[in-house]
Amino acid sequence: MDGRGRLAQPLNRTGVLGENVATDRRRAAHARASPGRFAGRDRFAIWFGRRARVLDRFRLTRGGGVAASVLIILASIGYGAIRGNHVDIVATWLGELRDGAANAAGFRVTGVALSGHRHLNREEILARAGITGDTSLLFFDVARARAKLVADPWIADATIQKLYPDRLQITVTEREPFALWQKSGRVRLIAADGTVLESYVSPPFAGLPLVVGSGAHRRAKDFIALLDRFPDIRDHVRAAILIAERRWNLRLKNGIDVRLPDTEVERALERLVELDRAKRLLSRDIVAIDLRLGDRVTVRLSEAAARARAGAPREQARQRKAGQA
Repeated sequence: MDGRGRLAQPLNRTGVLGENVATDRRRAAHARASPGRFAGRDRFAIWFGRRARVLDRFRLTRGGGVAASVLIILASIGYGAIRGNHVDIVATWLGELRDGAANAAGFRVTGVALSGHRHLNREEILARAGITGDTSLLFFDVARARAKLVADPWIADATIQKLYPDRLQITVTEREPFALWQKSGRVRLIAADGTVLESYVSPPFAGLPLVVGSGAHRRAKDFIALLDRFPDIRDHVRAAILIAERRWNLRLKNGIDVRLPDTEVERALERLVELDRAKRLLSRDIVAIDLRLGDRVTVRLSEAAARARAGAPREQARQRKAGQA
């Protein structure tokens, strides 16, 4: 110390650092001069001292220790979640924590105005949108909720609006049941665009038109619209069958098969109407009507009608002989 009671050597970082450097140099010289069993220990001390001085340069500000601890904890949680495949659980927990804070601030969803639904009830739509009693309006993801809604086959479109601080407005556009589609022995309810609405048929929809075959659900709208232009034929149809995704057959309620061509289907149906009006073709004892050839109509009789037709000449001959006698 000097004469006034003060330290003769300053206690700043420069002075301490200079002293440490000098110490390292003395240790290094000693290690070179005495390469004995203490040389390795001295070299380690020199190496550790230099690293410690580097770390000593990083000083945490006030509150930095708390922030560093929080970061370490969060990093540990994230690492554990990834290693243990618990990312979804952690994300759900954080989301609930976030929503709870927003709800406490007055952003809890307390009302939902819903319109446009007929086939789905209110509870089904809210569940599909992910709206619960703990949903907060502040953090509610409108785009994600809409994507969930339109993923339902009954919902063709949906709009969602936030009405701050605590209300939602949801408008949905539903698909309408259009026809029944049978494939591989299973009957499904479909919309006009071919979307499968249900994998079963409830009684209110049992009377819808029936289409059968692979791909028939995608082409049903256009064909049924064409068939509606011929009500005299349509009222007799039990099912429309798509053959090889190329052409249609009609199965009538009385069991007759009407084989339609690949093209000019409208013209073939017109011919069928004309034949039925002129000769009551659809009421006869026949099995099939083939309209695939444009210049002729082929009719296949039932077995009973075929036997009766084959025996008619013999019966007529017998009757002539009886008359001559």
